Amino acid sequence: MEKKSKGNLCLISILPSLLLASPLSFTTPNEDNPIPFQQPILNLCRVAIVVFTKFYSQSAWCLHQLQQIIKWHETYCRHVLPVYYEIQPSDVRLQKGDFGKAFKATAHQTFSGQELEHGMSRWSHALIKAANLFGWDESNYRSDAELVHKIVKTVLHLPVLSATQFPVGLESRVKDVIRIIKNRSTQVFTIAICGKGGSGKTTLAKAIYNQIQGTFMEKSFIEDITQLGSGTSAYLRLEKQLLLDVLKTKMKTPSDKIRERLYGKRVLIVLDDVSKFHASLVLKWRVWFSGETVIIITTRDQDLQRILQFDFVSQLNPMNADESLELLSWHAFGEAKPKEEYKYLAESVVSHCGGLPLTLEVIGSCLFERTKEEWNSVLLKLEKIPLHNIQRKLKISFYGLRNEMEKDLFLDICCSFLGEGRAYVTKILNGCGVDADTGIRVLIESSLINIKKNDKLGMHPMLQKMGREIIRMKRRRLQFDEAEYVLTDNSGRNSRAVPVKLRSARREPSRLDGYSPYTSKKLRWISLKRSYTPYSPDSLHLHDAIAIHIKDNHLRLLLKEPQVFRWLKVLNLSHSEYLIETPDFSRLSSLEQLILKDCPGLRKVHQSIGGLSNLTPQR
Repeated sequence: MEKKSKGNLCLISILPSLLLASPLSFTTPNEDNPIPFQQPILNLCRVAIVVFTKFYSQSAWCLHQLQQIIKWHETYCRHVLPVYYEIQPSDVRLQKGDFGKAFKATAHQTFSGQELEHGMSRWSHALIKAANLFGWDESNYRSDAELVHKIVKTVLHLPVLSATQFPVGLESRVKDVIRIIKNRSTQVFTIAICGKGGSGKTTLAKAIYNQIQGTFMEKSFIEDITQLGSGTSAYLRLEKQLLLDVLKTKMKTPSDKIRERLYGKRVLIVLDDVSKFHASLVLKWRVWFSGETVIIITTRDQDLQRILQFDFVSQLNPMNADESLELLSWHAFGEAKPKEEYKYLAESVVSHCGGLPLTLEVIGSCLFERTKEEWNSVLLKLEKIPLHNIQRKLKISFYGLRNEMEKDLFLDICCSFLGEGRAYVTKILNGCGVDADTGIRVLIESSLINIKKNDKLGMHPMLQKMGREIIRMKRRRLQFDEAEYVLTDNSGRNSRAVPVKLRSARREPSRLDGYSPYTSKKLRWISLKRSYTPYSPDSLHLHDAIAIHIKDNHLRLLLKEPQVFRWLKVLNLSHSEYLIETPDFSRLSSLEQLILKDCPGLRKVHQSIGGLSNLTPQR
């Protein structure tokens, strides 16, 4: 077995033979001295790569491990990717040819009497399951290097809709809901997963979705709906996303023709973090689809159950003491049980976490590789916090970060960079003098932020709420309503970003002038939405900016007068309906990204764009 790990991605390659000198030189593992394999290692993984060769079925050990991998795949919905090296996939799937003969011989050597039929059936099931999954046939590639490149590229782009890294207590809950779904009537079936924030609603919904989505032709998983707000514009964004997922169609507004295409479709829909403000939308979607459609909703809103009259409600209760201890242990020690010398401390910490998965995960990560003195310090803080006060418990992890840079970085992400790409955020913050690479890694390991689909930064809503509360308490960031920009003062050692949200972009010049202590500082990252002026505000000092986002506005020209932007790397003027021409790019020599998506009025692109040597194509 070859194990490679980086961050939270762990690849297990089950090699039926050990590679000695070349891809064509193998030796079969000795059954009396097999390659070591531990189930806890598999539990830590997100991906298993199984390499089938002509020797694979000669090894009872490999066939046993394949059984474990398939069970792990079916239970936790993790990725299994088969590779066929010098063997046909059909030989593995049907257990035929030399592979089949060796398979039968190995079974007869391993099992005896009544065990033979049952043992062969289990192995055969695992081989068929694996061979029916997406994989690679070595004979389709010109070289081993090309094959390896393709595998690596695929693994790096696998979807990140993974339920959770440590699925403690998840299996039974998933089975309960799936059993209800299988026994449903022919009507559109609605399920509510209810519980307080941090109780694992989204995790359960993802696990169910992952396990049953293969039986639906069309599906849609829309996460963090509450973040979109409510009202007409939020509903329209939701419907656009649903139609894009189901019909693979981009649209501006729903039409009767679109609804006709939806009617009768058998669809799996998961809507995460729904409130009563979205009830009318869900009621409408019930009518759109056929009787075999399943709609799963996660919610904290008790009123929603009364309004929507769900067909089934799954109420998430707190984890029991054993589950809580196991989850904490995975995050604090990297194994299912605490170290013996820490057992009493771990049990004491668990007793103050209220069986809430989010609290156990965050506190456990905070205690990873910490001394007993540090454990006692955290325990002392927990003992002073009422059991129901989740926010105060989560703050222990924030204040447990090693330095102010990490704390500032968490608050910056909480304020301004959620949903942004990791590479983009790293580029911007590195330009502001922040070691973003190290800081982001630390925050991920601390379970304070996570990486979502397309390598974008995410955060649990409870942690975002905590961060905003810290910001309000410290008054280090001023928060209003509409537009936002980030200020940084590079005049001294304490350079740090200060996001400011304006109450009304329509009145932005006067609002900004009212905050003259901030407007005098150097702007490094600016995001201004829904501006109603034809030019960028004069009160914004843009010349030191690294990134400028001016979107959904009435902008006609970026600037009245040309300016030099020697540091600017990103310029995003998307959805600027009235933009008529671009700026002179000769003054933007460092520009790497230019985004002009959906600018229908754009008539002139300055010829100096040809001189932007650092500009990279956008995917």
